[in-house]
Amino acid sequence: MTYSRVVGTGAYLPEKVMTNDDLAKIVETSDEWIASRTGIRARHIAADDQKASDLALPAAQRALEMAGVSATDLDLVIVATTTPDMAFPSTACILQAKLGTAGCPAFDVQAVCTGFVYALATADMFIRAGQARTALVVGTETFTRLLDWSDRGTCVLFGDGAGAVVLKASDEPGIVATRLHADGSQAGILCVAGGVANGNVTGDPFVRMDGNTVFKLAVKALADVADEVLEAGGLTHADIDWFIPHQANIRIIESAARKLGLPMERVVACVARHGNTSAASIPLALDEAVRDGRIRPGHNVLLEGVGGGFTWGAALLRW
Repeated sequence: MTYSRVVGTGAYLPEKVMTNDDLAKIVETSDEWIASRTGIRARHIAADDQKASDLALPAAQRALEMAGVSATDLDLVIVATTTPDMAFPSTACILQAKLGTAGCPAFDVQAVCTGFVYALATADMFIRAGQARTALVVGTETFTRLLDWSDRGTCVLFGDGAGAVVLKASDEPGIVATRLHADGSQAGILCVAGGVANGNVTGDPFVRMDGNTVFKLAVKALADVADEVLEAGGLTHADIDWFIPHQANIRIIESAARKLGLPMERVVACVARHGNTSAASIPLALDEAVRDGRIRPGHNVLLEGVGGGFTWGAALLRW
């Protein structure tokens, strides 16, 4: 039987850093107010001329380098993003061209903050089905361009960045199991309701969120899908070596860890340094833990995401 394994990770954060103190100069807030409620201290902001594919490119290159794989070896490119370069073509096609390769399937996945898990599960299925042997999966966002900087309930939360992984076909299980869900009836609790029609913006073009409802649904969804994917993989909570949740809010992360019975020492949490980067947050955290040596061969790693849609999902990896 063919499985897929992560053989390379990469990440990229834009140079510009906006601290909580910087935010306090443009909206009524403070470092203490933001940090005590979210755990966030800073976030990175893409330059005016940087698009999602520009952030994705160095992340992808670093993942390919770690994997020892050339871009011309890729059979599949999937980009998870809520902030594509343009309406079309897809950011994946644009990234493919920037990598200097062509021919393999390339497409975007849009599941907001769960996007990377959705894209990873899709690539895993391609490889298991024999339709690809080497795949690049990227989460990349210029999410700060969707923010109303006068709304302190949302503008303090988000940042820009990109993370990537390379998957290869293997005889040994790497991605052990994945589970994906959505509930479109909850679309209104976290959304950008605006659009473009006839060259004009229609509706509200900014992120709007019902924070309390999102928090409650997120914690329950993460707990439920963790149990589901662990059962599918034949593992228990005690078997998890590392828990890498979507980096949205330290309170959500801590609540999810408690429900799993995991100490924070086994949770990868980097939300303090770059905030919620939506589809980029899980691969950013994964790359950090791989490169600093926390994740080692034989470890069981649980990835979980939850986001607008309402979407949620999990992937169980054996390193």
